Parts: sequence; structure tokens; C-alpha cells
Amino acid sequence: MTSLLDSGLPRRSFLAGAASALMAPAVSGCSASAKESGGDSGLERGQLRVAGFADAEMDFQLIRQIGAARYGGASLGECLALAQRITNADPASWVREFAAAAARQEADALVRAQRGHALSAQEQYLVACNSYRAAEYYASITDAEHRRHGLQSRACFKAAMQAGGVDCEEVNLPWGDTPLPAYYVRAPQVGRAKAKTLMLISGYDGTLEETWIAYGRAALARGYHLFLFAGPGQMDTLRFYPTMGFIPEYERVGKLALDHVLARSDTDARHVALMGISYGGYFATRIAAHDARVTALIANSPIVDLHAYMVSFVGFDPAQMPPEEDIRLEDIDHLPPDAMPAQTREMLRNLMLRIGQPSFRATYEYLRAFRVDEAALKSIRCPALALVGSGEGKEPLAQHARFLRSVAGPAASHVFTLEEGAEGHCQTANLGYSAAVSMDWLDEVFAV
Repeated sequence: MTSLLDSGLPRRSFLAGAASALMAPAVSGCSASAKESGGDSGLERGQLRVAGFADAEMDFQLIRQIGAARYGGASLGECLALAQRITNADPASWVREFAAAAARQEADALVRAQRGHALSAQEQYLVACNSYRAAEYYASITDAEHRRHGLQSRACFKAAMQAGGVDCEEVNLPWGDTPLPAYYVRAPQVGRAKAKTLMLISGYDGTLEETWIAYGRAALARGYHLFLFAGPGQMDTLRFYPTMGFIPEYERVGKLALDHVLARSDTDARHVALMGISYGGYFATRIAAHDARVTALIANSPIVDLHAYMVSFVGFDPAQMPPEEDIRLEDIDHLPPDAMPAQTREMLRNLMLRIGQPSFRATYEYLRAFRVDEAALKSIRCPALALVGSGEGKEPLAQHARFLRSVAGPAASHVFTLEEGAEGHCQTANLGYSAAVSMDWLDEVFAV
């Protein structure tokens, strides 16, 4: 998930702004308001105000956090209180405040668990898990705190599963000397009996734990076993292997995941669905194009050409920029602060490191390999659902249409709207509705 920062900076630093073009345009929140008085009596309704950030990317991240509240990943009140203490477009203040909130929430969860309040402990651990993820998002991947916050998010998730009695198993997929992290969660309604399975993969900065909050709980309640997995370059793998970059051939990861799921005695091989979120829309589409064992596909959204998708946010192709205008990794810390805001600086650095390239131009050159061609799309014969937000922009909508035209199997679509409060990237502002649309479609497909 990500958004484009329209910084209005000179050309060289504007190019760096493309580092934030990893999500669809954000939905801006209200500007901060002054404290309102109830008159001479001093009576007030409260001190919280519905005020976001002027910076579009930070506002999107706030909406992303608030959107997790429906499934227990956040508290609206705490998010708004945190926003009052965070400086607009200042990643350091965001990391500091969310990390402090996460530590407080985790400590509270531990006390409740020790006093025998398992349900309250589960809920608090899950909130702490997502707060640590929020801190992880804005921390530089070159900083030790990035890994620390990520691993603490993972630890709180496991504590939440244990407190709630959820049958959740840690899995490591074999990937040479660097096994890939995953979770397998059994549906309590069926236990170890054969049942339908939903495989979930997130994108550029989503995590296994966040995916559980957004869609895992909804699927589990409908009787699906779950397999949440991650591949090279994703946030979960970075926690263990900070130099592992993304690869275009995600079908290699998909094969390992499918091998694992289909080897389990509780998997109904006729009903194995795969859902990809954000960049995961590309990963899942590519996996389904190469592996017919996927019997239903949900792409949210269906990215079939990641290079074109990324170029659309910049307005030109950085792969064709003159070498003298390129920005290298070693240049970033030497650019003056007035030429590149701190937020843009970190997002640019993270982009290069996670794509595994030494410069901005080289990053976009490498992204050309991240595509699903027409022949591959036509090999997708399973039922497919393409999800996209109406506010995501021209290129995401065009790729959504291309996906629908090209896949060989029966294809359905839902374009989320502003009226639904879900027109943004990944429907972060209305995850419950997104889950309803996707899970209901899947229930109907598997009922046939």
C-alpha cells in the first residue's frame, strides 16, 4: 500500500517523491481544529477532534490504522489521540508515538492475561500488534528499530492467538537458507476435518498479522482454513532477512505455499482460494497464471504490469531518465533537507533497498520484469474476482479492466466507491465491506 506525495519540489527531489508511489492516492482527512469550548461554563464533550494530517501519505496511514478497528486491530480514540501528538509528515514522531502506544498496550494485555482475562488480553495484544506494525512502517529498514518493532508485532500476534485459543501454527516455507514465514490457522468449526482453504498474501508493506486483521478473521468465521504467507522483499521476511529484495517470479513462492497447503490432511483440494492485496494483487495473479491448483482467485487490485502501475504515479518513466539526474542510494543522505523532506527520503531509500537496486533509475528498470503478459493471463481458468477502488487512478483502473478482459475463466468485479467509504487503495477505510464483498463471492463460487 502507498500514495504519491505531491511535494511541489524541484525536479530532482520530485523524482524522489515517486518512492511514495507504492499505493493509490490517499483520502485526505480534516485539517486540525482548535479546541472548542462549551461556553463560559467550560463544559465540553471531550478533547479529541477528528483531525488528520495535511500530508496525504501520513493521512492515508492514519486511515489505514483506523480502518483496522472493525476487526480489533486498533481503537479509533487511541488513533485520534496519537494523531494529536504526531508532527505532520515527520516519520520520527510517528514511530515514536506508535511504538510507545504499542508498548503500553502490550503491557496492559500482559496484566490482563495474568489476571485471567483471556479475551481482553487477546484484544489488547492484537491492538498492540498493529501499533507495532504502524511504527515498523515508518522506521527506516536500515535502522535496528525497524526489525525490533516488526518482531514485536509478530510476538504480540502470537500472544493474541494463544490468549484467544486460536489454532494458529507457525510455518516456514523452504527457500534455501532463508525460510519464508507463514501462518496456518484452522477453522474452529471444522477442526482437523477437510475444508475449504483461503491463502492470503499481502503486498509492499502489509504484514501477515495485518492481513489476518483485514481478511483472516472474516474468512475464519465463514469456515475457511487459512494460510497466510510472505515472500522475498515483503515486510515479514525483512524482519529476518533485511537484505532480501523482491523478485518478479512470485510463482516460485506460490508453488511452495501450494505444496504445503495441499500436503495437509485438512485441505479440500477442490476448494483452495488465493487472495492478493496491493502488490499481492500482482503476486497472486502471477501465481494463479502458473499454477492451476488455485481454484479461485481474488486480486485486490489486479496488477498485471507493476512497472506501468508505478510509472503512472510519477508521470514519466524513471527507467528512461538521464543518468546525470539519477539518484543513487549513497546520494540520499547528502541531499539538503529543503530539497527532500524526511518522509520522502526514507520512502525512497526503502524502495531502492527493497527492490534491491542501487539507484532510482535502476529500480524502475528492474520493475519492467514484474508483469503478467497476455498469454499468462489467459491461462487463468479458475473463477476470479477483481477488486479496485474508484479513486485509485487511471492506470489501476485500466489494469483492472485488462485483467477482466484477459482471464479465461469466469471473472467478476467490484469497483468500490467514495459513497461506500472504500474508494481508496485496498479499501482501508472500510475493510469490513471489502471482506463482505470478497468472502461472499468466494462462498458463492465454492457452493457450486
